[in-house]
Amino acid sequence: MEQKLELTQEWDKVFPLSEKVNHQKVTFKTQYGLTLAADLYTPKDSKGKMAAIAVSGPFGAVKEQCSGLYAMKMAERGFVALAFDPSYTGESSGEPRRTASPDINTEDFMAAVDFLSKQDNVDAEKIGIIGICGWGGIALNAAAADTRIKATVASTMYDMTRVSGNGYFDSEDKEESRHAAREAMAKQRLSDPMAMAGGVIDPLPDDAPQFVKDYYDYYKTPRGYHKRSGNSNDGWRVIGTQAYANSRFLYYINEIRSAVLVMHGADAHSRYFGEAAYHYMVDGKAEGYKFVGEPNPNPENKQLLIIPGASHCDLYDGGYTELVGKGEPKNLIPWDKLEEFFKTYLR
Repeated sequence: MEQKLELTQEWDKVFPLSEKVNHQKVTFKTQYGLTLAADLYTPKDSKGKMAAIAVSGPFGAVKEQCSGLYAMKMAERGFVALAFDPSYTGESSGEPRRTASPDINTEDFMAAVDFLSKQDNVDAEKIGIIGICGWGGIALNAAAADTRIKATVASTMYDMTRVSGNGYFDSEDKEESRHAAREAMAKQRLSDPMAMAGGVIDPLPDDAPQFVKDYYDYYKTPRGYHKRSGNSNDGWRVIGTQAYANSRFLYYINEIRSAVLVMHGADAHSRYFGEAAYHYMVDGKAEGYKFVGEPNPNPENKQLLIIPGASHCDLYDGGYTELVGKGEPKNLIPWDKLEEFFKTYLR
């Protein structure tokens, strides 16, 4: 049965509301008939039609976490900004819960562009998107498909199709590993298709890789925990991302003519996703890509920004000098750069 959509009205974000913006809850439909729930941020005392930005991610997060922070910060800087929960997650509709789909998730971004294009205070010719973590790859796929998107930022991005099919660092990029995974998924569909895979590992093992410790510090502590976040709780369905392993998002990103900024931390475990996507987008070939395409017809508006000292999760909220979001903020998200990028290409 379809989930009944009930939007929370209280402020339940993991960040405080800026005094410089207005906030309201909104919903909109996708072409698949799903209803997406979103937070719309607008600059206070704004007038006329403005440029707008749709934001989503990370993969398994909700709009009350870092996508909402990104949207609010961009609204402070003069944009209409929309942070949305993807289909089947958060306050958005769709059953079974915590299910992902390459086409439906790409449509989520395009439906957000539909919604923004119809707003009285938005210039429909000036719309951009921001995808964070796994939604960075989805944002690039949307930009390749939808020419209405005039500027795209992929922040601390994953290519979810690559990691689903190849494992981390392409360590399982062989037929035998993929076949074993396919067999396990086939058995899971018959034994318990609704079983959840679990979010970020908890309790945290002492020997966990540093990036897993970073995920734990964001998703499982007061720094970023949210009750509706899959990563903070029971994660995706075990078979909920099955379609990703047999897909490749970024085949046509070398044909994106609009502006793109790929932004990654120098110390991020995921840096290879962003760098490879950038080089394939510009050159038509990159390490980790088995396919080769033509060089991009518009390379001059493509940018790669590597942020010194930043880990993957530092680009969720800027990072902190101590665990659990304590100590001093490191402020590693380059808000001035994002403002400059969008004002340049959404003018």
